Amino acid sequence: MKEVRYFYVPDATTAQELPTDEAMHALRVLRLKIGDEMMLMDGSGNYYRAEVTLAHTHHCLYQIKEVLPQKPQWTGHIHLAIAPTKMMERTEWMLEKAVEIGVDEVSFLNCQFSERRLVKMPRAEKIVIAATKQSHKAWKPQLNELMPFDKFIRQPHQCRKYIAHCYEEIPRTSLFDELRKSSETDDALVMIGPEGDFSIDEVKAALACGFQSVHLGKSRLRTETAALSTVMMMHLSKE
Repeated sequence: MKEVRYFYVPDATTAQELPTDEAMHALRVLRLKIGDEMMLMDGSGNYYRAEVTLAHTHHCLYQIKEVLPQKPQWTGHIHLAIAPTKMMERTEWMLEKAVEIGVDEVSFLNCQFSERRLVKMPRAEKIVIAATKQSHKAWKPQLNELMPFDKFIRQPHQCRKYIAHCYEEIPRTSLFDELRKSSETDDALVMIGPEGDFSIDEVKAALACGFQSVHLGKSRLRTETAALSTVMMMHLSKE
């Protein structure tokens, strides 16, 4: 049985043609032709069974045969806020895996000890889209541009808010234990700091803005490892 290929088309019901990047992949790599079936995803909870009606050079037109609304795979809104690592490849790897596991929103933080203060958002968006397609997620996660730490913590986040850090002099509780105490439908936001951790002043400022002080366990983790551990904890706490 031939594998059905997934394509990201945010305006699938009105476009009737694959976006340029998707069309190039469909025609040059997969060599789709008229009559071939494909699955479209709009990133907003719907799949569409479609058939190729034109396959020519840079254009791939389609006709929708069936609309397939999907059900969410988890409850609550999972929001990960992270300071990107000095080596962007590590952050990109983390972003890909977080999407595969399942996350609703990712924000980038510019912190006092950050070693990277620039994120190429078009590249990050492509990674998110590719991971969404690969893992067959019906909803594409929201990706937010780099924001100063102080500005981010003062945003009106309507959810349970946590800041994970390594300062033993500031009381902390287990993130997993705290998540298990909450309702499975609760939205949650967890902040992960840069390789040098948040500054102690940043932690105190976050606590003053209603964030809860937590740890991720006994091991000291790299930024990207801490981020993935956090996403897994949020999922496991809802089972």
